[in-house]
Amino acid sequence: MGVKAMLPSYELGFYALTVTCAVLYSGSGIFEASRDSVNRKAFRDGIKPGWHYFGRKMDVADFEWVMWFTSFRNVIIFALSGHVLFGKICSMTVPQHRAVVYMLYGVLAVLGSMGLVYLMIILSHCLVLYSVALAKQKWLCYVAGLCCLASFKVEPFSSWQSGFVTGAFDLQDVLFYGGSGFTIMRCMSFALESSERKEGIYSIFDLLKYNFYLPFFFFGPVMTFDQFHAQVSTRELRRKDDEMRNIRIHALLHLGAIIAVDIFFHFFYILTLPSDLKFMNRLSDWSLAGLAYSNLVYDWVKAAVMFGVINTIARLDHLDPPQPPKCITMLYVFAETHFDRGINDWLCKYVYDHIGENHDNIMKELMATIATFAVTTLWLGPCEIVYIWSVFNCFGLNFELWVQKFFQQEPFAKLEAKMSAAMSRRIRAVFGAANFWAIVLYNILALNSLEFALLVTKRLLLTGFPVSTLSIWFITYCGVQLIKERERILAIEEEKCDKAKVE
Repeated sequence: MGVKAMLPSYELGFYALTVTCAVLYSGSGIFEASRDSVNRKAFRDGIKPGWHYFGRKMDVADFEWVMWFTSFRNVIIFALSGHVLFGKICSMTVPQHRAVVYMLYGVLAVLGSMGLVYLMIILSHCLVLYSVALAKQKWLCYVAGLCCLASFKVEPFSSWQSGFVTGAFDLQDVLFYGGSGFTIMRCMSFALESSERKEGIYSIFDLLKYNFYLPFFFFGPVMTFDQFHAQVSTRELRRKDDEMRNIRIHALLHLGAIIAVDIFFHFFYILTLPSDLKFMNRLSDWSLAGLAYSNLVYDWVKAAVMFGVINTIARLDHLDPPQPPKCITMLYVFAETHFDRGINDWLCKYVYDHIGENHDNIMKELMATIATFAVTTLWLGPCEIVYIWSVFNCFGLNFELWVQKFFQQEPFAKLEAKMSAAMSRRIRAVFGAANFWAIVLYNILALNSLEFALLVTKRLLLTGFPVSTLSIWFITYCGVQLIKERERILAIEEEKCDKAKVE
């Protein structure tokens, strides 16, 4: 049945009221747990002094978030402000050479922050993959690129290369592996795009301009080479209507998100609480479910803020970067689950869609997902928790297709055809609710720990059955219906826009 199936307004109102009450009830449990646990010995490392005038301490368990707004804050502001300044001057004076200015500024920034040896390591990998691209053989580009990526992700090659970088400061490891990993992904994109070019090959200068664009260098996102090259080569720089206004609005929204997260961390210790499993056993099933869900929402917010800030800089440079990830609250299918849309676009273009084609054949889909998660595992850094995360998410993506194929068979297809569109939507939402929690449980493996994921799974499916299991399933069903309603409205608006363009 189509996405435009409509439900009565009173039914949607009931769903909204139910979800709101459930979120408030679960949130109150997490708030009480945060308040009661603030002085526990197990939480001393994760909770630090915060707003003394409110009598609240702050959850500082997330290394990345603390890093961005303490030791790395001044570096970010200084480096990106310089990039914007030089980029603006270049765009106004010699727009045809702006890619060169971006490259030179990026090289100098990397040299100043990480030193000459690190720059030479990065340049050597760029040279290797450029040389491979000259052969115009896709399989060779994949092999060479994945071997280079493994040299930064697998021991002892990783430690051997990092050992060349002398000196030490707080962010050295983060910048080393971040810049190295994203460099290899960009170089692979360059090599694969070059191998598909019918006439000639892109120059190594094009690769360096692509790789050393500073806003993307250390933390991404990855913009595929064909998109970057086409956008940065444009000589006529024109803003769309209200583009600067939208950039300002997005910048303010990101600032608001940062402030909101800071406030949230003073009242809800969602990152530190899962570290004490003994204390977790005292919480209600509702609080545990809310805690697992909150961790995924926070990780999305963190990704949205990081990529949002970087994307704002890129838009000022007249680029159209990958969009921030889709909010986990709006997801109930594995195919749309990702926290880095740049890496997701890269994987889809060069691995997933390349092997899976139209994603309708079960065997091709299985091969495509296995290959995609194998590359993802290497990208994240092979370890036990990443293996488990990859296996579960790979299974979830394939299971969706298996279920879809199963219910397309007789007599299910004929039975659904006899139903009303609204009833079909309700039945599909029941399965979507189960899928939603599969996404949550599979991903808190990587975000928290295997032990916390097992505890939540046990409480929701075993010890909490049937009351907690069915009630949380119903609440999630209500949420999925609200998501479907939003999708329906967006589909209608998109159809109206398409008709207006045609007319």
